[in-house]
Amino acid sequence: MKLDVVNTEKQTVGSIDLNDAVFGGRVKQDLIWASVVRQNAGERRGTHKAKSRGQVSGSGKKPYAQKGTGRPQVGSTRTPVWRHGGTVFPPQPRSYAFTAPKKTVRAGLREALASKFQAGVVIVVDELRAAEKKTKATAALLKTLGAAGKTLVVDVAFDDNFTLSARNLAGVRIVPSGRLTARDVMDTNTIIATRAAVERLQEVLG
Repeated sequence: MKLDVVNTEKQTVGSIDLNDAVFGGRVKQDLIWASVVRQNAGERRGTHKAKSRGQVSGSGKKPYAQKGTGRPQVGSTRTPVWRHGGTVFPPQPRSYAFTAPKKTVRAGLREALASKFQAGVVIVVDELRAAEKKTKATAALLKTLGAAGKTLVVDVAFDDNFTLSARNLAGVRIVPSGRLTARDVMDTNTIIATRAAVERLQEVLG
């Protein structure tokens, strides 16, 4: 697979070869799913909590006699059957995070990138730099490159001016190649990546 490399004016200045052994072939959706679910689970807030019968307020004294009152038999006002009683097997604070093999995480990212490469929504640029900290100028730059909808910008190391001027743009996310995840890739419509980032990802994922 070969992709054109463009400059900031979207003029073709070269090309880059992608290894079919890395980004070619059938995309394995199950690896993408496993990687995304693991990241979502790690960020899930497990702060839910309800009180069991041993945690609700109330006396442990038997409220009335066992027999002779005509009322149902009960041993405590904290029984789950009564109003204001405890909850049976209540939810408790917990962590939903779980680990996965590094190979699975890398494979998920590789397959996610492969799906985007094959869909033709990846734009490779020679470099991304901003002459000044102007959000308007950076927005115009990304629009010229073909940014549409949710846009993911990937580079090995971002220029400070570009980072400061692009971080406020709606729908634009800037992620270093070393921190890229499968969820970042899948949750986007267009990917703008530098040649250095693509080469680095191909090296690591290969």
